[in-house]
Amino acid sequence: MVIVDIYEQNMIEPINLFSPLVIKGISLKNRIVMSPMCQYSATDGFANDWHFAHLSSRAVGGAGLIFSEAMAVSPEGRISAGDLGIWSDEHIAPLRRITNFIHQQGAIAGVQLAHAGYKASSAVPWEGGKYISEMQGGWLPVSPSTTLLTDRKSFSKELTKTEIEQIVINFKNAAQRALEAGFKIIEVHAAHGYLLNEFLSPLSNKRVDEFGGSFENRIRVLLMVLESVKEVLPEETPLFVRISATDWQQNGWTIQDSIKLAKILAKVGVDLVDCSSGGFVAPSEIPIAPNYQLPFAERIKTEVDIKTGAVGLITSAIQANEIISSGKADLVFLGRELLRNPYFPQQAASELGFEMELPNQYLRGKK
Repeated sequence: MVIVDIYEQNMIEPINLFSPLVIKGISLKNRIVMSPMCQYSATDGFANDWHFAHLSSRAVGGAGLIFSEAMAVSPEGRISAGDLGIWSDEHIAPLRRITNFIHQQGAIAGVQLAHAGYKASSAVPWEGGKYISEMQGGWLPVSPSTTLLTDRKSFSKELTKTEIEQIVINFKNAAQRALEAGFKIIEVHAAHGYLLNEFLSPLSNKRVDEFGGSFENRIRVLLMVLESVKEVLPEETPLFVRISATDWQQNGWTIQDSIKLAKILAKVGVDLVDCSSGGFVAPSEIPIAPNYQLPFAERIKTEVDIKTGAVGLITSAIQANEIISSGKADLVFLGRELLRNPYFPQQAASELGFEMELPNQYLRGKK
């Protein structure tokens, strides 16, 4: 007679950094995400060999989900002239080359759709990052309310209702192109002081119409964008939203606002909240330290029936694994650490004692 241990039979395997995660019709092989990071290396929005090497190498390195940098939904929505764009059908083919390779490595390609708002028309960071005027070859930024730009003398243009409606359409069209380019997860960028975040925050949104004032009015444009994007998304395609969970400033957007928003996002079909912060204050005003944004992801996950992603100074295997194994977040988004080390996932698996499937070409390097 075979004796079955009922406890062992019903035991659930503990979740860890290398546990798969299924979201709608997409299965991620692990919980490591390459966070969207601008490369400022495109011309007219087109992906090139740099973007192929940059994104593909992280897929070879073992990350489960590879996000493109913030991809502008219109030319004037770029942070800089070097940003990737997806406002034209011509942008699709070079992006499809990248997504095809990422998927061949067993990773998933995700795209972050964005509009820079009043932070548009900026120089690339290594050239100072300041506003470039139209006379200098830039363009006029737009925003919810007229805002003084970083040259301290120019102002953005306040959007009209008609222009807002066009931006909503631009996000929808960009999402459709992203699907045609092979991306399997769509993220809407509503953080870091860019356009959708500018609508959310009372620090930047001074409108007195239906898009400003109350919380319900300030979230209206984001909800319009999400509704529009969902019109073109297949049922199996996950939808993420990146938010700034707090402005880090008095009278600004707060974690309480983020929890309230997350409850609404869950109801309208958003699958994961990517929990970042800031955008309207200098980094020196933010208490930056390892896991400094993790409490936001944890609180939203605890108080709202929605998945969350943790981001911000996650730099070690033990740290990343603890975030997942303790249930504080569902995914860890790595930025600078993956810039330093494309093979962080492989090294993390080795350090933590997990098995990771390597490309055949790299099996000789396995310890």
